[in-house]
Amino acid sequence: MKDHSEIGIVEATARYEAWLAERIPLVKADLEHKHRTMSAGIFPFLRATFYRWAARWRAIAGDVAVAPTVLAVGDLHVENFGTWRDAEGRLVWGVNDFDEAWPLPYTNDLLRLATSALIAREYHDLRIDGKEAVEAILEGYREALEKGGHAFVLAEHHTALREMALYRLHDPETFWGKLESLPTVKTTVPSVVLTSLRRALPERDLKIRIVHRVAGLGSLGRQRFVALAAWRGGRVAREAKALAPSACILAVSGSAGTRGIMRRAMWVLSGAGGKIHYDAILRRGVRCPDPCVRVDGAWLVRRLAPDCSRVRLNELPRKREEARLL
Repeated sequence: MKDHSEIGIVEATARYEAWLAERIPLVKADLEHKHRTMSAGIFPFLRATFYRWAARWRAIAGDVAVAPTVLAVGDLHVENFGTWRDAEGRLVWGVNDFDEAWPLPYTNDLLRLATSALIAREYHDLRIDGKEAVEAILEGYREALEKGGHAFVLAEHHTALREMALYRLHDPETFWGKLESLPTVKTTVPSVVLTSLRRALPERDLKIRIVHRVAGLGSLGRQRFVALAAWRGGRVAREAKALAPSACILAVSGSAGTRGIMRRAMWVLSGAGGKIHYDAILRRGVRCPDPCVRVDGAWLVRRLAPDCSRVRLNELPRKREEARLL
């Protein structure tokens, strides 16, 4: 069998989806939607195919990939940022998704974020100069290292980010209207999911409706269950999304040559094989945590609300300090 880095995208996608299906149930209709979306342009392709990046980036990056290992985000890109409310109710900005968290050279996240910024200049009309974008990423990384990391609380600081975040906050009526219009799940919802969703709601005995939400790109195809309920004059929602080990496992297990053998040996010795690192990176990251986010077994449970969601570039104001986004 060929090394994963040597095969074409169609075969690579089929291998990844077969590998993933051995670990979690997949939603066929959502996978088909993912395939259509990733073929629409280079930016959605990048977002949807971290498994391809994981298999090929080391060979392309060369010496840049030879760097100290950290627990990396893995699938970092310019649209993997979002907002949420911390325990004090303050609006916070930070990385939105850690599905592909994995021990990697620290340069992986920097290179993938920079790559996404350069691609987004074409696809999303990101107007910042390419060199300026890369320099902004490196400057921000150096500054964070010097300070030992710091959270982006928008209530008092980071004026430019706060203005952009407030601009794109979803209109509540539109947001809840979209959720309420989603179809009720007709299949059996796993009991562990129902228990987790009820535990996450403000009161456990609320009358709920479970709906299916199609969201994301890299995680499209995984099961998502959303509990909708009315509570004290308003609506609340909690989502449970299926988690799986990072696609980096497939990349390591399918790598060939001396370096591939060494990486597989280090991977086995580290005990990382099969682990889901979502909870670990949430605990270790320097950030103001979302009190409504938790990992419950193989499920990520979180609050959905107009002010708690991923930031899309096309939702931001035309006039913006783009270097601050990076």
